[in-house]
Amino acid sequence: MRPRGGQEYRAVTCAQRGRGRASHLQETGAYLLTLRGDDLEATGPSGQTRTLSAGRFLEIFGSALFLPPEPTGRLTDLGPLFG
Repeated sequence: MRPRGGQEYRAVTCAQRGRGRASHLQETGAYLLTLRGDDLEATGPSGQTRTLSAGRFLEIFGSALFLPPEPTGRLTDLGPLFG
């Protein structure tokens, strides 16, 4: 995500359910993430947006299981257009 700062991404958190062959991932929430310089803006399922440093993000979400982030197509500034 860092090379595309200013572009919004959707990242889904998951939880492992079941055991053995019955094991599967269950979606638990979707977050909208945007890099702004060294900080990350995260909008949670409730719609509340917070600006987090990389360290704070890892404190909160370090143990979370995310599916690969997907670009939403929304640009929040002109950064991605100019490199």
